[in-house]
Amino acid sequence: MLVFVGCGSAVLAGNEIGNVGIAFAFGLSVLAMVYAIGGISGCHINPAISISMFAAGKMKLKNMTIYIAMQCIGAVVAAALVYGIAIGKPGYSLANGLGQNGYDLASPGGFSLVSGFAAEVALTFIFLLVIFGSTSERAPKGFAGISIGLSLVLIHLVGIPITGTSVNPARSLGPAVIFGGVALNQLWLFWLAPIIGGLIAAAVWRFLE
Repeated sequence: MLVFVGCGSAVLAGNEIGNVGIAFAFGLSVLAMVYAIGGISGCHINPAISISMFAAGKMKLKNMTIYIAMQCIGAVVAAALVYGIAIGKPGYSLANGLGQNGYDLASPGGFSLVSGFAAEVALTFIFLLVIFGSTSERAPKGFAGISIGLSLVLIHLVGIPITGTSVNPARSLGPAVIFGGVALNQLWLFWLAPIIGGLIAAAVWRFLE
């Protein structure tokens, strides 16, 4: 859902909806899925969340491993589906992009590796703090999906020009596997930085909780 709707909005409808529309596509997809599967799995759909939850003592290692594997498989399948639809449009080629993340020349705004790394760490940290707070026992019940989804919208409004916004290693993996080349070469950043941001958030939340 996240990759198909989020990356799909950029690839299939980006010219019509712009960066603001793409940001809402990512955020609303998470909002919808929180209410769809949150009661079943917690709706992580993001390795950085699962790793952060494990570090915070809220998830077992075995479950974290299974979650991450399923997140990655789902992301690759969704990216392939976006590509399969996009090639039906005259003039489209994979060189036009598949919603992949990048820095330096691969950054939408030409931002450097250091800028991209710092942004991904900071934005993931913010995102995970919202998730921890929204799902806390002391938080108002039934509103977590709204705060989490809208926070992802805000994060994309800032992050899209920098890296295309990852804050989710699986989201980056899916398009990179299909696109290949520079997207795969730069994929390390979009695993490392979100995981670091998530671990910092877990440490901060354990202190605050």
